[in-house]
Amino acid sequence: MAISPRTAAAFLAFFAAGTLAAPIALTAQAPQRAMYVSVTDSEGNPVPGLGPSDFLVREDNVQREVLTAGLADEPMQLAVLIDNSQAADSFIRDYREALTAFVTAITNETTPRGKHQIALVGLAGRPTILRDYSTDQAQLLKSAQSIFAMPNTGTLLLDGIIETSQGITKREAMRPVIIAITTEGPELSDRPYDFVLRALKASGAVLHVITVGSPRTSTHDRSMVIDQGTRTTGGRDDDIFTSTALPNLLKKLAAELTHEYRITYARPQTLIPPETVTVAATKPGLTARGIPVKAERPQERK
Repeated sequence: MAISPRTAAAFLAFFAAGTLAAPIALTAQAPQRAMYVSVTDSEGNPVPGLGPSDFLVREDNVQREVLTAGLADEPMQLAVLIDNSQAADSFIRDYREALTAFVTAITNETTPRGKHQIALVGLAGRPTILRDYSTDQAQLLKSAQSIFAMPNTGTLLLDGIIETSQGITKREAMRPVIIAITTEGPELSDRPYDFVLRALKASGAVLHVITVGSPRTSTHDRSMVIDQGTRTTGGRDDDIFTSTALPNLLKKLAAELTHEYRITYARPQTLIPPETVTVAATKPGLTARGIPVKAERPQERK
């Protein structure tokens, strides 16, 4: 059967339009995933005003398209683990000053979805809740000022990370953060590092560790948890030789946390989740660290 030139032209136009539209439709239907990301400059200060083109996301080393970037609007649930063992005795004054500045900075900020919560946990002898998760600045400051070193004790950093991670998992916290302030005193935890890291991963928390004192002479398990735990969750691993540097460091960390981005990116539909998700800043001189959001919003699960 003969086809008129007009009919043939219409058919070709329809076919071409459908071919061109297909990738757009697929992109629109691609699942979205989100990350919380902090970006700092060479001085450790947060960098505002970034957009999607300023971020590079890779899943298992495969680049993904970044769709949106804006300030994170969910409140954080921050657990501050404090080594108040005998080894911290000479640091207590700086601990109190640093925690006062940190608590004040965090609780002064309010997100569109609510206030940030902070818990204080002592690590001497056994992990002990000094102040449960709260938005009450006055009560948190009172607890921070009441911290003292417990004589004849060592620290249980690894036990503290496990118990805090398990508590976060039970609470189903949306945006959990663990900050550990520790010394090089005796580590009394006997948990293997892989057990600690599994609990941390299950919680979806970012781990930041600040070690005060001389260079590390830690156990293998402790060193592995600090190294891998901070690196894989997008956290910081800071060593300071004197506790007088702690107040300024915690102020910078508070500023970094309260200026985090929430970015979304597209990924193909797959039943196998990626083993690694990394983020980087495209602009030179900037450092980006991030962690996938554990609980996705409905539009990001489509």
